[in-house]
Amino acid sequence: MPESQIELIAHLARRAGFGATREELEEYGRIGYEGTVEKLLETSSPQWMSEYLIRRYHPDESSMLAGLSGLEAWLYRMITTDTPLLEKMTLFWHGIFATGYPKVLNAKPLSDQIRMFKKYAMGDFRHLLVEMARDPAMIIWLDNQQNHKDAINENFGRELLELFSMGVGNYTEDDVKECARAFTGWTIGNCEYMELRSARDSDWPYGRISWHYEFDAQDHDNGEKEFLGRRGNFNGEDIVEIICEQEATARFIARHIYHFFVADEPPVPQWPYQSPRDPEAIDQIVQAY
Repeated sequence: MPESQIELIAHLARRAGFGATREELEEYGRIGYEGTVEKLLETSSPQWMSEYLIRRYHPDESSMLAGLSGLEAWLYRMITTDTPLLEKMTLFWHGIFATGYPKVLNAKPLSDQIRMFKKYAMGDFRHLLVEMARDPAMIIWLDNQQNHKDAINENFGRELLELFSMGVGNYTEDDVKECARAFTGWTIGNCEYMELRSARDSDWPYGRISWHYEFDAQDHDNGEKEFLGRRGNFNGEDIVEIICEQEATARFIARHIYHFFVADEPPVPQWPYQSPRDPEAIDQIVQAY
């Protein structure tokens, strides 16, 4: 195979994964560029060995113990994976739907969140958005456990529109409020345990167990809502469906993909005021969306 083709495949391996060893490059060279693309798109390779090795030889870094070093286990999976594009997409979504330990104060839900990103990383964006909204770490991070039908908290609704899907300039303040109303009752089911640990002033105030999502129908606002020009008795899933129908959403996610995989874009707050580096490339990604 020509040297130029090997260089192209190596470039692909860096962008769509985390680089390649000499042995991997030789394998990619045998199957060619198109074959390499198809191989990177495969997501069904078994992943059990890296998990076994972590739990067998580094139990302190296993998410089963919910330590902060669970993030080190994720790094290990990234560099040893048989599905580098899947892990790269997991990292991509983690960068957009950012959460962190300083507020969540429980590493197990953060590890669970990474696994959720991995499960939905290369599927339908609608499914990913719904699962992200149900994710306990995200619920805590954006205060949706404090979003009640009689006391709306707009934090999650605002971030969903501004940072997770559409971007500034494509919705109104009324849309934020109606979005927040639709997500009332989306909370965590084992809050009593969390409150008990917090009252005891534990080093792990929310405990080492994981949390689980719960829909509290009694706390959900069932009233009619008007969102992005649509009117109805919307719930969170309805809101996600409407969001994903918007061209602004396709363009926002396309620009994120270009920025992460192709070339640097300006910081996200500048996007409403500065055109993309390569509008034609963005259009191609939008068509695939």
